[in-house]
Amino acid sequence: MGKYGLNFISDKNLFEHVQETIGKYRFQISLSEFNKNLVDPIKLTFDSKVYGKSIEEIVETESIRQIDKSNTNHIGYFHQNIFRYFGAGWEVPEKGYDIVHSERKIFVEMKNKHNTMNSSSAQKTYMKMQDKILRDDEAVCYLVEVIAKRSQDIIWKVSLDGETFSNKNIRRISVDKFYELVTGNPVAFRDLCQVVPKVIDDVIAANKIGKVENDVFAELQDISPNLIKSLYLLSFEKYEGFTALEIG
Repeated sequence: MGKYGLNFISDKNLFEHVQETIGKYRFQISLSEFNKNLVDPIKLTFDSKVYGKSIEEIVETESIRQIDKSNTNHIGYFHQNIFRYFGAGWEVPEKGYDIVHSERKIFVEMKNKHNTMNSSSAQKTYMKMQDKILRDDEAVCYLVEVIAKRSQDIIWKVSLDGETFSNKNIRRISVDKFYELVTGNPVAFRDLCQVVPKVIDDVIAANKIGKVENDVFAELQDISPNLIKSLYLLSFEKYEGFTALEIG
């Protein structure tokens, strides 16, 4: 473990939090996981032909894409749960809001990207916050966006049934401004970003983390030596005529 020099989280806590996040990462994918949502072999065929790649390369790309999709959720864990270590009254409850400061009456919902919520989800989140401030007019609710369009701390305006609603105590804030609100340091989030690569390197070195193991190819070959035929049989084996499929 190195010296990271952040004044809002200890070296030990930062190392352990990064270690916990990496511990949630996927390092293996099986055929059943690969086909959990039913892969589309026709799309994979188009991708292979159009991009001039082998079907092996396309399967590898799709495997990594699926692993990456799972890991994106774990980065959400990193962004939210790091506030457990900040002290000074900041909490990460098991249910309810993502981050809370009870004494300051701050209630936070955190999203990784500004465009991850559809209109229905945005309305539901806004109504949850609206209910909070109706019950407590001193409460302030924040929608924190890690990847926002810009650095901001603004009133969140939402359209409900064609009518625009806003309240000064329901706000939309970028993560850098939220870190400033929490720590008092306007560049606290930048400081964290500067040391994260070193912390990750230290965690990987300490835990001897290996590479991704992809079992998809071996299991596809158990279906047929012809990889592309295996992909079609994976999805269409019970369709008429596919047991006698001839494809190259």
